[in-house]
Amino acid sequence: MKKIKVMAVFGTRPEAVKMAPLALELARRPGIQAQCCVTAQHREMLDSVLDIFGVKPDFDLNIMQPRQTLSSITSKTLLGMEAVLEQARPELILVHGDTSTTFAGALAAFYHQIPVGHVEAGLRTYDKYSPFPEEMNRLLVSSLADLYFCPTHTNSTNLEKENHRKNIFITGNTVIDALQTTVKKDFTFSQAVLNQLDYQNQKIILVTCHRRENYGQPMAQIMTALRRLADAFPDVQMVYPVHLSPVVQEAARAYLDKHPRIHLIAPLAVDEMHNLMARCHLVMTDSGGLQEEAPALGKPVLVLRRETERPEAVEAGTVRLAGVEEQPVFQMAARLLEDPAAYAQMAHAVNPYGDGKACVRIADAIEWHFGLREKPPAPFAPRA
Repeated sequence: MKKIKVMAVFGTRPEAVKMAPLALELARRPGIQAQCCVTAQHREMLDSVLDIFGVKPDFDLNIMQPRQTLSSITSKTLLGMEAVLEQARPELILVHGDTSTTFAGALAAFYHQIPVGHVEAGLRTYDKYSPFPEEMNRLLVSSLADLYFCPTHTNSTNLEKENHRKNIFITGNTVIDALQTTVKKDFTFSQAVLNQLDYQNQKIILVTCHRRENYGQPMAQIMTALRRLADAFPDVQMVYPVHLSPVVQEAARAYLDKHPRIHLIAPLAVDEMHNLMARCHLVMTDSGGLQEEAPALGKPVLVLRRETERPEAVEAGTVRLAGVEEQPVFQMAARLLEDPAAYAQMAHAVNPYGDGKACVRIADAIEWHFGLREKPPAPFAPRA
């Protein structure tokens, strides 16, 4: 039987976390010849995820350079993908989400008239500059894609409103699949401070803050609120794995350094981040992925942004928008630290993003599309 060549293309750590379980699922399918191409838009952080999941790329463009620009990422990916696609000749390209690698990978596939499958399709804020450049990347990829793998019904509705009405599959989010591999009860962290924290008797707040639209005054406001929280609540320990961006590094040091209960640490490998999340009390973040991951682990999330492309979590009650102003950020976090009922309401809400079977649904949908399966997969629906 001729195998269908399916190539997964990704380049950042968040993409790798969500695509690695899918790459492994595709490799298990006898009717699929799974291929993997990484751009290495993030080099070290990408490699750590590949090692954890045991994924070995067939092609590595290795494009990362210091202070790289959006233009350099896009152009290097386009040029690198040209040689890869001519050599590998896949019958389907899979891209994930909304990065510059995602857009350039989909565009390269289009230039070679290769169908595109978009994993995590249909997320929207409808503000093309927020998040930047992600919102425009995913809009452009939706126009290039042939298969749409949506985490939720809301995502599929967004696509239908934009007249993308064929080959839409509601699968759940593959990041929930990833958690099944990474979270362990007996996990030991590589950074000593994380092994020394008292997770039972103190309230550990996990912080991430790195988005471009938060650079400048928004980030200064957020950092000020974080320090106020650490000062106001003696039982709080704050852990902030600081992004490698020089802008973020400088802001974190300026506002948060030398506080005895704020721990500015190096970026964490995905398994360490997931296990820290599983043990923490509260997550405060401007990341997209953590809005999906933390609720699966029963952790409330305060989003340090003005909007989110993940409204399902807000509606479900697992996530709240805290914004980027000092006082609202402080007040919303303080309420969760002081009010057990408010905390429990968020912690016990139903996660709307998946059941750990998204990769199976995506692989089933691909097999159905190519005639290897009689029926498409049943859509994911959150439990009541």
